[in-house]
Amino acid sequence: MAYDLEGKLVVGVSTRALFDLTLENEIFETKGVEAYRQYQREHENDCLKPGPGFALVQALLNLNDPAGSEKRVEVIVMSRNSADTSLRVFHSIREYNLPITRAVLVSGASLAPYLEAFHTDLFLSAHEDDVQSAIDSGIAAGIICSDSIHTYDAKGRPSQIRIAFDGDAVIFSDESERIFQEQGLEAFEENERRNAENPLKEGPFAGFLRLLSDLQQEYGEDEVPIRTALVTARSAPAHERVIRTLRAWGVRVDEAFFLGGIPKRDFLKAFGAHIFFDDQAVHTQAAAQVVPSARVPYKNSA
Repeated sequence: MAYDLEGKLVVGVSTRALFDLTLENEIFETKGVEAYRQYQREHENDCLKPGPGFALVQALLNLNDPAGSEKRVEVIVMSRNSADTSLRVFHSIREYNLPITRAVLVSGASLAPYLEAFHTDLFLSAHEDDVQSAIDSGIAAGIICSDSIHTYDAKGRPSQIRIAFDGDAVIFSDESERIFQEQGLEAFEENERRNAENPLKEGPFAGFLRLLSDLQQEYGEDEVPIRTALVTARSAPAHERVIRTLRAWGVRVDEAFFLGGIPKRDFLKAFGAHIFFDDQAVHTQAAAQVVPSARVPYKNSA
């Protein structure tokens, strides 16, 4: 019988998002593909350390029924590695007992066509071009911050899955964000005040948030294994449109932080995020010092 991905949360993850390949990537960048290939072959049996997306992937896979009768999440390794250099990755997957069995290995080619073929709901990668292609195709995707993974303990995350999102240009479209960037705070707040009753347009992560909200509803109130948070620089009066938009969408957000420009880092640490998505590098770089973070690029105009 053919395996059907219908109804499953499909997560694509690159090898650099799943594991710490800082040294290996440095060898690739400075010495070339042949030196990288040789190093990986020589260390095939050495288990890789967890990377910035490891805790999230592990936690999402734990949503599946251990007996295999009910599978809510499918995680697929999607990598620019070749099959020849991937053995170490799969050895590490086996060592950590991660139930990941599917992979796309393209030897440097673009992953974009295969993201759609797998009906990917979320894609995490350190490769900006692949993430940009995903965003342009309407797939929720983030460029994982891979340079700060040594500063937090993957085992220290809460057992409940914690996912945090920025608002504008992430959950919502960047329409209001553009007004702020081009005309300033006063024009932005006036626009939000005038349009408080008009729902914001969907951003690249609206569909993913909706999937999480639907998944939460499958559990009893005291058993929900996922908790979401909105962490935004908005403040009153711009908060009202956000609340009304989520209400209009019928989407659940468990915690909301309207920070009005206060740095997000400490709140994300207190929330215990397995991952944080934001469109601005200044926020993801700071947050990555305490929680796994990923930058969401703007969609290219058609």
